[in-house]
Amino acid sequence: MIPTREVYWNISNIWLMYVLFVPAAAAFLYGFWRHFRAWGATLPADRTGRVGERLRGFAKYVLGQGRIHGLGRPSRLRHLYAGAFHAFFFFGLILLFIGTLVVMAQEDFGLHIMQGTFYLWFQSLALDLAGLFAIVGLCMAMARRLFFKPARLENTQRDLFTAPVLLVILLTGFTLEGLRIVATNDPWASWSPVGAAFGQGLAALLSPESLRPLHASLWWFHLVTVLALIAALPYTKFRHVFTAPLNIYFRPLEARGAILKPIDLETVESFGVKALEQFGFKSLLDLDACTECGRCQDACPAYASGKPLSPKKVIFDLRDLLHEKRDAYEMAEAAETAEAPPLVPDLIGEDALWACTTCMACMEACPVFIEHVPKIVDMRRYLVMEEGRFPDTMQQSVRSLESRGHPFPGNTTSRLEWTKGLDVRVLGEGESAEYLYWVGCATALNARNHSTARALVEILNEAKVEFGILGEDEHCTGDSARRMGNEYLFQTMAKQNIDTLESRGVKKIITTCPHCLNSLKNEYPAFGTNYEVVHHSQLLADLVASGRYKPQGDFNAKITFHDSCYLGRYNGVFDEPREVIAARSGTSMIEMERHREASFCCGAGGGRFWMEEPSEQRVSNLRAQQALGTGADVVGVSCPFCMTMMEEAVNGQKGARDVRVLDIAEVLRGPERK
Repeated sequence: MIPTREVYWNISNIWLMYVLFVPAAAAFLYGFWRHFRAWGATLPADRTGRVGERLRGFAKYVLGQGRIHGLGRPSRLRHLYAGAFHAFFFFGLILLFIGTLVVMAQEDFGLHIMQGTFYLWFQSLALDLAGLFAIVGLCMAMARRLFFKPARLENTQRDLFTAPVLLVILLTGFTLEGLRIVATNDPWASWSPVGAAFGQGLAALLSPESLRPLHASLWWFHLVTVLALIAALPYTKFRHVFTAPLNIYFRPLEARGAILKPIDLETVESFGVKALEQFGFKSLLDLDACTECGRCQDACPAYASGKPLSPKKVIFDLRDLLHEKRDAYEMAEAAETAEAPPLVPDLIGEDALWACTTCMACMEACPVFIEHVPKIVDMRRYLVMEEGRFPDTMQQSVRSLESRGHPFPGNTTSRLEWTKGLDVRVLGEGESAEYLYWVGCATALNARNHSTARALVEILNEAKVEFGILGEDEHCTGDSARRMGNEYLFQTMAKQNIDTLESRGVKKIITTCPHCLNSLKNEYPAFGTNYEVVHHSQLLADLVASGRYKPQGDFNAKITFHDSCYLGRYNGVFDEPREVIAARSGTSMIEMERHREASFCCGAGGGRFWMEEPSEQRVSNLRAQQALGTGADVVGVSCPFCMTMMEEAVNGQKGARDVRVLDIAEVLRGPERK
């Protein structure tokens, strides 16, 4: 006897199923059509190309759940429970859906495939286990919501309604299978262990005469419940089953440091984003792709320090406004016929907007690749370039950028002061070297950071690396101006710097500042450049590995390392600074709980270095606590802004302990060597 079963056993009037399916499918399609319509404009070309890479990412992050479970990602094992129940539920439902397609192929298309070995192993055993895992995952999720809910999650009526409906569907499915197995004395029951267990339990409670009528009535209840869920899907948070994979497919593929797009200053009609309609397709798709997991808020240093910014709330508020506008009229019509109130401050407070450090911890944490930071910067652009509204201390730094070429108002330090007594070549027009050392404002104009530059130069000279500097001809890259929203000033400074670099024939650049690294490497190419730009940690690691530089003596101190956001998350440089420290340190490095991709910001990014804030809200104080908590004697850094923020915070909290903050170049050279 060939293993198989009758698909619609005990069910008559099957045609009614198809009749009921039509309105459910219509409601489903109409719901998603409304979302597509609200997203508006077509995707830009950079979101449709590189199909192979997009499909590989889809496989990794959707099918492989790459950003959900947290495996292989530092400090993310706290997401292991959520990742486990999501995987159980996700893969369980995927297999159950495939099983439904098999039934359709057999009954509607006459492909007799539900038989033999395939029927036993897949349609019976595999689907039974899939349903069981889906139930386990759903119960884990409900328990988390009801009994030990993380602070970042918010329970809504939608959450309390949808999960029980899904559980009812799964349980009635097993009940139906159990009733069929018992009533037909199915010879293949052992291949459906969960359904058989349900059947045995029901047989002990029910009379044989009641099995068939109960099965028939429950079958129709199960069907109507499934169709109702399908119809409701686009109108609930579970629409992310479709929108999240779509968002992942259209994720940005360029370097994260290049995610802020230039504005065409000569042709654009307005600067930045004032109203929701000015966001593009992907930005609006982001809003409907949100899974409401709250991981962005959990990762946000501004939120952790008590500031009025929650990246989760920004997305929620924009999404709710999107749905209000969608329900009222089409987005395109709104842009033409209505003067929409500004997003800031009517929807999002200015204090929240300026609290962002642009560290991208939110984007790193998001499992579906929502782009929070570009939205915040676009809204800043409108405030700064259209309204001229931004914090006073930021205005002072912008005026200094405009008049003096650096963002440090009141600073009288020469850009060459740090070079006294060193063999450093200043490149004039027409002169060149293998490397240009781009010193950066925060290194050249801050006395504490002079020792970083001096240590690096001593190492380069000893390793016989040919390099030069620009001296007084070096100006700020414009990084802070762009993050503060002044795109015009950024582009002005970028073009001025490019002219200077071209006059020296620069091909390779080394810099001690990750912010300069990011601008020169990832943002200047939009204006036609093609420099090879490396951070000093990368060159130092290479010099040590190749034997061109050999550290002298032991550095017997316990060291922890603070990952700079713009070096790590923006540019993916994590190993090289640790290799430099390992080359010099006589002991193992101690990692902070939040390190590498999950590192915690120092608080200086996004222009906040030039903002005043109360001590209790300083991100740097939180990071210093994390560093001191390791028991390390030295906090290693690789960024001049991190140096300033961390040294001040560590010194303010270390008490009687002897804890120093050192750049990796100082560690490698030896802080005792001057």
